[in-house]
Amino acid sequence: MRILIIEDDKGITSILQDFFSDKGHVVSVAEDGITGLHLAVVNDYDAIVLDLMLPGMDGVDLCRKLRHEARKNTPVLMLTARDTLPEKLAGFNSGADDYVVKPFALQEIEARLQALTRRGATPGSAIIQVADLVYDPLTRRVRRGGVDIRLAPVELKILALLMRESHRVVARDEIEAVVWGKTLPETDSLRAHMHTLRNAIDRPFDVPLLHTIHGIGYRLVSPDAL
Repeated sequence: MRILIIEDDKGITSILQDFFSDKGHVVSVAEDGITGLHLAVVNDYDAIVLDLMLPGMDGVDLCRKLRHEARKNTPVLMLTARDTLPEKLAGFNSGADDYVVKPFALQEIEARLQALTRRGATPGSAIIQVADLVYDPLTRRVRRGGVDIRLAPVELKILALLMRESHRVVARDEIEAVVWGKTLPETDSLRAHMHTLRNAIDRPFDVPLLHTIHGIGYRLVSPDAL
């Protein structure tokens, strides 16, 4: 795992870093909230170990900014010496995924992080990106070039499928099966939805991402991959 430890206690940081490094994990460290937030935003980690009380910015504010402003879904395990219910609720409400009270067993921290990374890898939960088109399945937010795009539920289903399968052409019947299951509409609804989807994600922009492969299906792909 690639782990970011954000902790101002040098003793705890050293113990965690040595333990995880000996286990073969790649570890980065920040000793204050501002540095920690910067590292968490600009880098991709499998998990973050986050202390609640930090100089510069506390763990609750850091986690909230990570989730709501940076829109990063990296699993966060929060560490704290406080074990009251209000403190735990504050952590979870800020976007933390799990919570451990100091003192803790190192093996438990590793086990919890492994569980969080497996949970975070569940299909459909991670942010998907093709070129400058970004879709967050958790919030159902679509953006291209920093511009928000509003789509109906059917178009969102189609978009998610095409983005996840951007390495290949997706057949029409595969799309129809995902959207409607075995009960297909009598009319050619897929064509209408594809037209709406193309108008939303391509027409306002210079470079098209959605391509019709005649007689087969559709492909949504970055121009660099063509």
